[in-house]
Parts: sequence; C-alpha cells; structure tokens
Amino acid sequence: MGVVSELVKGIPIPRMVKVSQKFDAPRLADVEGELRAQLRQEHIQAMIKPGMTIAVAVGSRGVNRIADIVRVVVEELKALQAEPFIVPSMGSHGGASAEGQKEVLRHLGITEDSVGAPIRSSMEVNQIASLENGLPVYVDRFACQADGIVVINRVKPHTAFRGPIESGLMKMLAIGLGKQKGAEACHQLGFKHMAEFVPTMAKVIMDKLPVLFGVATVENAFDQVMKLKVIPASEIEGEEKELLKIAKANMPKLWFDQIDVLVIDEIGKNISGDGFDPNVVGRYPTPYAYGGPDVTKIVVLDLTDETEGNANGIGTADFTTRYCVDKIDYEKIYANGLTSTVVAPTKIPTTLENDREAIQAAIKTCNILDFTKVRLVRIKNTLQLAEIEVSEPMIPEVESNPNLNILSAPYDWEFDANGNLTR
Repeated sequence: MGVVSELVKGIPIPRMVKVSQKFDAPRLADVEGELRAQLRQEHIQAMIKPGMTIAVAVGSRGVNRIADIVRVVVEELKALQAEPFIVPSMGSHGGASAEGQKEVLRHLGITEDSVGAPIRSSMEVNQIASLENGLPVYVDRFACQADGIVVINRVKPHTAFRGPIESGLMKMLAIGLGKQKGAEACHQLGFKHMAEFVPTMAKVIMDKLPVLFGVATVENAFDQVMKLKVIPASEIEGEEKELLKIAKANMPKLWFDQIDVLVIDEIGKNISGDGFDPNVVGRYPTPYAYGGPDVTKIVVLDLTDETEGNANGIGTADFTTRYCVDKIDYEKIYANGLTSTVVAPTKIPTTLENDREAIQAAIKTCNILDFTKVRLVRIKNTLQLAEIEVSEPMIPEVESNPNLNILSAPYDWEFDANGNLTR
C-alpha cells in the first residue's frame, strides 16, 4: 500500500439512499407529425425548387430523435424533388477528420441508409468573408456548393458563455458548419467574446450563402423533445432567443444549493461537449458562464463507450480513476482544446487507483470538519437525473423538498476486491 492509499484509507464513505427528482416535463407527443406539418407550410415549401441540391447540416450532439428528424427532413425535401445530402457540422469533433465526423453521425444513428441521403464529409472549407476585426468566416466546401442549406440543432444554454444566443442554430452555422478552421476562428479571441461572434458570424453566413431554414428543438428535463420549430433564415435570430428562454426554464437540475462531493459515474461527448453538463453541476470551464449548485469536489469515475476515449471536460473535475485515464484518446481531447483555446478541460485530474480511493480522496479534501456528515451526491451522468443517490446526512433536506422523494432505506456502497464499485 502506497502513501496515497494510506492517506485516504481511514476516510469514511457515507451510507446512501436512492432519491427521485421531480421535474415538470412537457413533451411533444408526435415529433415526426409536427415536423412534417411545419415543413409543409406554404412559405417553407416555396423555398424549394425541383433539382435543388440542399446541404442538411447535422451536428455531433445526442439530440433527442435526431435520426428521425433528419430522415423526415430528407423525405420532405425529396418529395419536393430536391436533392438533399448530409454535411457533418461539428467543428473539430470526431478527431477533426472527415471519417471521424462520419463515424460520429453513425453513432447517432445517422447513416446514408437510415436517413436516405448521401453523407458528404470533408474538413475542407471555403473562406466566405471576414469580420470587421479580421476574423475569417469559414464554411464547409460542400455546403458552399449547394443550392440551399438547412441546419438542424437543439437550442440550449451553452456550457462556457452567456448571451441572448448560446447553443443552437446560429452556433451550428458559425462553428459546426465551419469545421475545425471555422470553430478555431470563432474561438480565437476566447469565450469572453463568443456571445458576440457566434451571431455575427452566423448572420454573415446567412447573408452570403443560401441558408433556407433551420429546424430547432427544445428538450425537457428528461431530454425529450418538448418543442420543435421550423424557422426561415430571416427569423432565426429572433426565434432562437425565445427558444433559449424556454430551454433554460426547462433544464434538469440537482435540487441542492450546496454539495460537498459529487460523484459522476460516467462522462462523454455523447453526454455533453464538456463530458458532463456544467449547467447541471455548477462547474464551468471558463469564467463566462454561471449557475447551478456550489460543489466543492467532483469525482469522475469512467468514460462512456460512445465517447471512444474523448474525455474532454475531465479536467474540470478534481479526481478520477486510473482505469478512466487509461481509456483517454489524447489526440481527440487535445484537438478539442487546441480548437476551442480552452485547455483546462483536457488536463488530467488527481488520479486514484480505484473508485473507493477516488471517493475517499474527494471526501478528505472537501473542507468539512466531520467526514461522517459529508453531503455527497452520486449520479450516473448529467443526462440521467430522474433518480440519484444522496448521502444519509442529506435525508432531512430531501424530506423537506417537494421535488424529491426517498426511494430506499440507507445502504452501504459495494466495492469489489479491487476497490471498484459493483453497481
């Protein structure tokens, strides 16, 4: 047993209880039907002419029903005798390679067969303009050659900046469709200016290229589509501002203002661009975003299979495990950091040999006098918050909150012979 193991071996790990969290969760019952109805509006159909080639921009996020939404858009465009094709629009994601971005789409269920359209993936871009400050504006070369562009994305709060426009259609245009070079340009002067540059670059693109319309979704606290809107390009900025307000009002959360230790079972790019959603845990990669609980120490135990080694965001945590670090693909996370200019999320946290020691280390360093009274919360990931676990000392607070309900009697953590959790 080494020095680190000796330092943490006496730290008590509290008993836990299962807790359900209640959220208002309006849901759109018929996503496909609503999308078809909106796409068949006269002013939308009037934009499409027979034989038009149309680039359908699709990103890397795990947007609810994204494969179905893309398929319906393709079908409706084809019904109007247009020739749609898919353009991966995800900045530097997928290892900043054409094949990597195509593979990201495949993980989302988007293939040429599943959506009925070819996928044209390239990292080549055209510079279509420059901003007044000299920043270049880039757009995927296939999209530049198309007769029309349609962009699809979810509208939600960004994880690194605040503004009237954050993550949504305009960000997809400015960053996603610009591929690695476009994302790099938009991030060049840092997140301090992103609230200005994202809409400015997007408006330049809409002015210079034939952007037809966007398909925006808003999700409820359970990551289900609650609202969907097909928006003509000229109305995107105003509509997105209103959709962002709805998204912020319906975000999932942890119903606690202060947490000593937060244990996250898994992180990944399929969960959030930052591995875990900073809006949920209150820990951000930049000083330009805010909100959420006050969490003293964060433990990340593992990566999702879907993230394929991309551990971007792990550096925002305080502790992790050896087996988690061994899975990291450094080419992928460093590509993210070098493109976004924010490298703190790609650093490696203090790494312990197993789950037990990582949790004990977090408790030991969470700055409380009595470790037996630690306020500890465990979640699977920041997408699955309907059921969580909390430490026994938090039971009185749970019982007093109408949004929380205790589901079990207190129980001990279960570790295997190697000190890793068995459930």
